[in-house]
Amino acid sequence: MSRPRISLATALGTLLLVLAACGVPARTEAEGATTLRLALNQSEDHPSFVALENLAERVSARTQGRWNIDVYPNENLGAQQEALQLTSDGSIDLAVVSGPQLENLNEDFVVFNLPNVFDSIEHQMEVITDPAVVGELYSSLQDRNLTVLGGFTQGARNVYSVHGPVTTPADLAGQKIRVQESAVHAEMLDLMGGSATPMAYGEVYTALQSGVLDGAENNEVSYVTQKHYEVAGDYSRTEHLIGIDYLVANTGRMGRMSPADRAAFDQEWAAAIAEFTALWRSATEEATAEARSQGVRFHEVDRGAFRAALAPLTERALTTERAREVYAKTRAAAP
Repeated sequence: MSRPRISLATALGTLLLVLAACGVPARTEAEGATTLRLALNQSEDHPSFVALENLAERVSARTQGRWNIDVYPNENLGAQQEALQLTSDGSIDLAVVSGPQLENLNEDFVVFNLPNVFDSIEHQMEVITDPAVVGELYSSLQDRNLTVLGGFTQGARNVYSVHGPVTTPADLAGQKIRVQESAVHAEMLDLMGGSATPMAYGEVYTALQSGVLDGAENNEVSYVTQKHYEVAGDYSRTEHLIGIDYLVANTGRMGRMSPADRAAFDQEWAAAIAEFTALWRSATEEATAEARSQGVRFHEVDRGAFRAALAPLTERALTTERAREVYAKTRAAAP
């Protein structure tokens, strides 16, 4: 019995329906032009969205419309873990994901998730844009069809609590503090003196309000945009970690660019990193001023005590030769 023949139009229509059912818009490609879809978990007013939208405009202009980028904010293409998988299988093309997401794929990425590995944002930016430090690391996921293009800073992360200032590790005793869903981050918070409580970010406000959490750790921008100051009004500048968000690309898709178009993309991506860093500094200043206007109390801390408490984590986390090498190069680049 012969199989019925399926027309090209029918096949394409079926594919579009499948993509729509999965919540992933179909890629639109005109002759000689490709639109890349980029997944972002932040809102339209976040510095990352602004910098990426400007990147898209410049890339389109530089490539004369051959390569375009559509940025989908607010997790419209899925949460970070889902977006990373969709990028790997080619359903989407680019995704911004936090450091722990890549650590789950290659433990060597733990280096940049460690406390006190970076002395400042300037130090962080110098390291994560230096091919001599990150070249092999960024290409290490190509067996999953993923290439790391670079990253944006998350700024310094600090502790905030509903129970007053946290100036020494002893002040965190018995306090349940939200951390990202990462074994390293959980151990970090435990060593700082608290009780690490991994939790999805969107659940933190209610957990602080209800007493499920006693506090959390994050940067000033996230603290203010999520209005956590309404339920935890003491912000202690532990600066224990300078976090990172990576831009990850589908390797095969980027490989379709001509050398000239890829060079243009890379140049504009470098400009986007610089633009984002400037935007981030302004956003941090604005968030701090807004928090103060809302009555938030900012506290300086005994950073030496926190550094001493966290020191054992670094040695335990660096379990591979590559991780130790990247860590050594990172610390050597410190000012």
